[in-house]
Amino acid sequence: MYAARPLVGVGISLAFVTIATLAALILTGGEPGSLAVVAAAAFGAYMALNIGANDVANNMGPAVGARALPMLGAIAIAAVCESAGALLAGGNVVRTIAHDIVDPATVTDKLVFVRGMLAALLAASVWINIATWIGAPVSTTHAVVGGVVGAGVVSVGAAAVNWSTVGLIATSWTFSPLLGALVAVAMLAFIEWRIVQVEDKIAAARRWVPLLIGLMAGAFTTYLTDRALSHLVDITFGQSLLAGVAVGCVTSAIAVPFVRKQSAGLENRNRSLKTLFRLPLVASAGLLSFAHGANDVANAVGPLAAVVYIHSHAPTTGDVAMPPWVLLIGALGISFGLVLFGPKLIGMVGSQITKLNPMRAYCVALSTAVTVIAASGAGLPVSSTHIAVGSVFGVGFFREWYQNHRSSKQQSARKDTRTMAPQERTRRRLVRRSHFLTIVAAWVITVPAAALLAAINVWLLQQVAF
Repeated sequence: MYAARPLVGVGISLAFVTIATLAALILTGGEPGSLAVVAAAAFGAYMALNIGANDVANNMGPAVGARALPMLGAIAIAAVCESAGALLAGGNVVRTIAHDIVDPATVTDKLVFVRGMLAALLAASVWINIATWIGAPVSTTHAVVGGVVGAGVVSVGAAAVNWSTVGLIATSWTFSPLLGALVAVAMLAFIEWRIVQVEDKIAAARRWVPLLIGLMAGAFTTYLTDRALSHLVDITFGQSLLAGVAVGCVTSAIAVPFVRKQSAGLENRNRSLKTLFRLPLVASAGLLSFAHGANDVANAVGPLAAVVYIHSHAPTTGDVAMPPWVLLIGALGISFGLVLFGPKLIGMVGSQITKLNPMRAYCVALSTAVTVIAASGAGLPVSSTHIAVGSVFGVGFFREWYQNHRSSKQQSARKDTRTMAPQERTRRRLVRRSHFLTIVAAWVITVPAAALLAAINVWLLQQVAF
């Protein structure tokens, strides 16, 4: 039983993919061309499992690393919130992933379109699975984009690919994690200098923590209405921003007596401050998971929805309706992937990159929401994965700099002119460089790797006359 334990997750995953495949076979009724829908259902279920195993770690990792949530509690909250986001706000209308990457006018053959969607979906799934195995959180959106690019080049030629869009996405590899890191550092520096390093920490916390909670509530209100609930109601970014400001002000006012009551009797020490950030951190993790389920479910089953649509209509050039059973595959797959394989990357993001406490983890969650909102308002494509992990690295490197800065000041005060030995400098590092290099390398090669895998998949599908 001990030796077979690692195979339990694989067995359950295979059973889920099999059930999804059989469900698609039953729902299509064995009609002509239904084999493509059945294959897409299997690939979509596989993709959803990988998204749950890899992408959800960015939402729950900081809360687990800060010990605000136990691993089982984080998995339970994430599974519920991810499924709720996918089912409630993820599927009324999904824009086909190929619409902005490959010119639909060049794809006139239904078989070519279906073959490209299947190849892209399988390529993205395989690459995310590899990234999860090596312990690198990668962007599922970028993996799907790479898959579509590779399939598009092989199927209809390089001229059909919108390279300006691909270039804009590639540019986001650089600025989105850096922007997330800068926002997280600014938040942490504010907390450090306005709350942690003052003489009366509790009084400072009563003054500033309600404002930070209000900022979180406002940011997530804007985030959810603009990125998730816009699928349900017609709302502009400006209206989402106004809603966020209103909710933030109300929440900040409500939080004043709550923080005052929670801080009553606490000692004037840093450990007491962590208590005040624990509940807001848990709430932010749940909200991030809801928004992630609403947005990233399209990465798992968007191509599947397109294949289902093509099965009964002409090739699409616009939006694709998301059938309920397709959405259910995405929601359940993300949850199963999280429960079965999520703890590995949750632990890595939460504790192995750098040490987090509730205040640092709160800065990571808030930075993710604020940065995504800013990018959405500017119309820039960004990855929440890159932003969240970049924020974790930013927090870690800021702690390194701050610790070295304080040591240098103390050394100067003692008039100690000795230089620190290289071994001692390495020992004091608060960010693991091995994880940093692995993750950055995985980010850089995600699109090329997925594109190469998709090109190979298209060739294989052509050989079997699919």
